[in-house]
Amino acid sequence: MGFMDTLKGWFGKAKAEAAELSEKAAPMVDKAKTAASEAYEKATPMVDKAKTAAGEAYVKAKDVAGDTWEKVEEKIDEARDKGAEKAAAAADTAESKVEDATDAVEETVGEAAEAVQDAAEEQKTD
Repeated sequence: MGFMDTLKGWFGKAKAEAAELSEKAAPMVDKAKTAASEAYEKATPMVDKAKTAAGEAYVKAKDVAGDTWEKVEEKIDEARDKGAEKAAAAADTAESKVEDATDAVEETVGEAAEAVQDAAEEQKTD
């Protein structure tokens, strides 16, 4: 039983030392709790400010993005309108040229018809 007594002695001694260390550590644990609580209290307003600033930054970024998108849409509409105007002007120009060409062809055909008729009448009189 000597061995068991030795073990009991060691465990008893370890238990006593653990209790002693626990008593010595208790004030340090209390200080750590107090320091953590104070740090939390000091950090809370800064965290709240950071949250507020982040929210404001989000709103501003959202507004800027919205404004930018509106400007892009305006530029797209302007470009579309200019393209439509140029297409209409080109169509008008093309229509005018077709009319001029048609008139020229009709005039040429009319002159050719007169020339053929004149030539036919000369042939009859000869």
